[in-house]
Parts: sequence; C-alpha cells; structure tokens
Amino acid sequence: MESTQSVYNGLKDAGINFIVSIPCVNLGKLLEIIDLDNEIIHVPVTREEEGFGIAAGAYMGGMKPAILMQNSGLGNSVNVLASLYNLYKIPILMIMSHRGTKGEFMDAQVPMGNATPLILDALNITYFNPSKEDAQYIIKKSWDIAKSKGVPVGILLEITFW
Repeated sequence: MESTQSVYNGLKDAGINFIVSIPCVNLGKLLEIIDLDNEIIHVPVTREEEGFGIAAGAYMGGMKPAILMQNSGLGNSVNVLASLYNLYKIPILMIMSHRGTKGEFMDAQVPMGNATPLILDALNITYFNPSKEDAQYIIKKSWDIAKSKGVPVGILLEITFW
C-alpha cells in the first residue's frame, strides 16, 4: 500500500474526524486527501501551539482530534503538551513528518531530528515509528491508547517512510 494511503486509512479506522495541520511537504498529499473527505473537519493553522489549542477545544466539543505537523514543531509545543494536555487528560494523535533522519538533505533539520525522540521521552509521550506496511494498524492502535489514557500519542514518519 502507498504510504500516504496507509496513513489516511489509519486515521479513518481510528475515527479521527477533526484535523489541524501545519504545512509540510511530506504531508502534502495526505492533506489533499483529507480536504476531499467530508467526514473530517480540517483546520490549517500557522503555529503548532495554535493547532493544539484548537484541537483541545474540538475534543471538548466531542471530536476525535489529530494534528499533522513536521517534528520541528514539537519544540514549539512543549508547554501546551506538558500543561494543557497533561493537566486535562486530552487525547490527541500527533502525526509528525520526522525530518532530520537518515536521508535528510538539509543539515539544519538534523539537530531537531535527533532531539525529537528525546523530547517525546522527556514528556512521557508514547510514540511509534511505523513502516508503511503497518502504519494503518499503528495509527488506529495509537488513537486507542490516546483515548483510553487521555494522552497525546506520537507517530513519527521518517524520510524513508515516504
């Protein structure tokens, strides 16, 4: 199965119906598919912490939220994840294009690429690095964990995933 389709199928299997996104070249095809899906509300935002705030409100309004972003935005989101999401037990699925990994062409992406797992570990956020073959299943499983525990769960999609 094509990688973008496996991520989309996982979101659908999980029942995700509200997505905020920050532009990312690796997620572009996925965002185009989501925009065509009348069962998913898609809200593009300019900053990750803005997206997390909107997604928290959507969850409190009965939606099942996810955020699609580049891993570099995780650094912008530490406070909202450690405070708002942790304090109020808000689940969210974080689909992150994991730049700065093997095959990265832009040296500036490497430091945050290396730091991403460390930041997630420091925040006690469970995360997965699925292959395109198991992404659909892992995404569904990740939402189940997020919902049952009231926590954010991360999906890191490395360069080789695409």
